[in-house]
Amino acid sequence: MSVSRHPVALRLEQQVGGATRLLATVMGLPLIDGIFPALIIAGALTTTAGDPSVTGILQPGLLIFGGSATVAVILAEMDGTRREQLTSILLLGALLVPVAVAEAAVAETIETLLNFEVFHRFAGLVILAVAAKTASSKVGEYLPSPSIIIGLGLVASFEPAGFELIVTPDPMRLFSAGAAAGTGVGFAGAIALFAPRLRGNVDIDLFRFGSSVALGMLALEVLGLMPTQAPVALGVLGVTALFAFDPGSEGEGADLDEFVDDAPATESATPDANADGAVADGGDDVETSEDYDELVDDDDDDSSPGYGYPGEEESRAPWL
Repeated sequence: MSVSRHPVALRLEQQVGGATRLLATVMGLPLIDGIFPALIIAGALTTTAGDPSVTGILQPGLLIFGGSATVAVILAEMDGTRREQLTSILLLGALLVPVAVAEAAVAETIETLLNFEVFHRFAGLVILAVAAKTASSKVGEYLPSPSIIIGLGLVASFEPAGFELIVTPDPMRLFSAGAAAGTGVGFAGAIALFAPRLRGNVDIDLFRFGSSVALGMLALEVLGLMPTQAPVALGVLGVTALFAFDPGSEGEGADLDEFVDDAPATESATPDANADGAVADGGDDVETSEDYDELVDDDDDDSSPGYGYPGEEESRAPWL
């Protein structure tokens, strides 16, 4: 498995510490930096009629709450049994889902203070920024954080004249927000459930790059620049998962170890066979053994390889 050493992920890991807390930070970050509330206000979770959208629920759940960071933490960082990992994820979900629903309730009131058309553009820009930071840490150094972009969007679209305190929020919007967070928790639970199979067979860096492309497609949909209603972001994520999964990568290493272990036995049998043949022909087995040792010593002095030669203190096959 290619364990991602993304600088942003490493810095976050050093600040938070602990696999469970790191997973909580990764999955809860969209609720803190404003990405998820921006999607709610932009109407990305519901249809134009206000009904829950299956695509709108799955895309934020898999790309915002799930994604490459969640996969990397579960496969590369989390220890313990499968039951312990699932228990930690479910406890985390019991916190994430209510917070997502609460933010959806508050988002309706905040929406009355904003110019929807202006804030809609900033919602797309913040997803593009997250996608760029996910794909390349070097590019991410020159981009502002998502919270700064959201803050600028709030300032640019602020219209206090239309303020309205919504005491009874739309239940469909609350359901969509909870379902999106639940989808992310379910995705994390599925990764933990199949972790023994996935661990060692998933290229995390490849999955991370593909997830950033899928996030870019989601941003284009939010901005209204995608001339289709098809779930392109989900399609990109599916193709990425297919390419990142390499079930033969773990077996190749096992075949190499088997070859290395079997090689010394074959080589060590050769001098014994020569020695037996010399005795059968009437030769001196002691002299033959000494000649063979001298020949091996001469080869070592002439070639001087950078690795140990079979027949020294420990019999090992040379690296090819």
